[in-house]
Amino acid sequence: MSTSADAGTDTATSNGLKALEHTLPSPYYVDPAHHAVELDRIWYRNWVYLCRAEELGEPLGFRTFTIGTQPILVLRDADGELRGFYNTCRHRGSALCAQPQGRLPARSLTCPYHGWTYDLRGNLLRIPAHGRPKPVDTREFPLYAIAVTNWNGFVFANLTAQPARALEQAFGADAGKLAHWPLAELLVGHTRTTILECNWKVFWENYNECLHCPNVHPALSSLVPIYRRAIMEERDDPNWRAHEGSDDPQFKGGLRAGAASWSVDGRSTGHEFPNLSAEQRRVGYQFVTCLPSVYLVGHVDYVRAVRIHPLGPERTELHTQWLFPRAALADPRLDLANTVDFAAQVMAEDGSACELVQRGLRSRPHAAGVLLPEEYDVYGFQSWVRTELARP
Repeated sequence: MSTSADAGTDTATSNGLKALEHTLPSPYYVDPAHHAVELDRIWYRNWVYLCRAEELGEPLGFRTFTIGTQPILVLRDADGELRGFYNTCRHRGSALCAQPQGRLPARSLTCPYHGWTYDLRGNLLRIPAHGRPKPVDTREFPLYAIAVTNWNGFVFANLTAQPARALEQAFGADAGKLAHWPLAELLVGHTRTTILECNWKVFWENYNECLHCPNVHPALSSLVPIYRRAIMEERDDPNWRAHEGSDDPQFKGGLRAGAASWSVDGRSTGHEFPNLSAEQRRVGYQFVTCLPSVYLVGHVDYVRAVRIHPLGPERTELHTQWLFPRAALADPRLDLANTVDFAAQVMAEDGSACELVQRGLRSRPHAAGVLLPEEYDVYGFQSWVRTELARP
């Protein structure tokens, strides 16, 4: 029998951990040797977000990236098809493209060091003769290929030529959550890159809970009232049935009354997506996660993409893109700062909190932490990490 103090509690159907769980070991966040293992077993075997397709431009456009320690080259061939390779010449390993992006001067790749030339499918075409016979069969030395794919305008790479899993598996149940958003048609309206002095997992763990929201995000907690309660979903509250009939956003989630989007004043840009449902408009945000490298947030008038790349065991790069309909970017009345500044402030607050965590994780006696019931998604993420590390 329930007492009056816990009447309405329904732990069977509420979200939350049912037993005490420990976090990942602290060395996982600071040890260079373990970081190298994570690169090998997580980052070099999973799909990693690189850029928007529009950023590669027309045929012969290219971009270079570094995933962990690995140099990557992505380009469009003469027919506009995406191609991906390690940015490495098969002769003595020189980088083929030194610039971060550009357009190839010809329908081929020529190593700037010794002049080996490849077609845009990666086949070795020729080696400078210099008057001597060549003992090399060009067919045996193509570029090292990687898998690349365009998912709704988002370019992903997998460092294996034949990935074990399809990209849709990385999205899991989230794959269709942004089906009502015209993702492929959106254009980059603003970008921001930030370097955080923390392990990449610290950022993901922060993303997966809202216990920190009332203390760290005052403006966000005002815009999304349920965050003031240090939870993210209606059923994060074990007493959720007591408010089951309420439409108050502090119990149901969603934006405060009168707000339409994540922005400084809660207003949208005025160019809202036409195919969203009434519920999607009421809530005002839809998160989609693709581990280990990106999450997307769909709002009524724009989409935000946050790319996470590890730069070392205690350093992470965040690359954020705000994506808008073409009509919004062409509108001279667009108040871009009203939209961009809000999320930028939230992410700056998250960054400061993550760096505090990283500082504390260096403590010698802190072998591991513990998780509260509300941190079930943190536990889910850490379970994913454990599974990936154990995968053959």
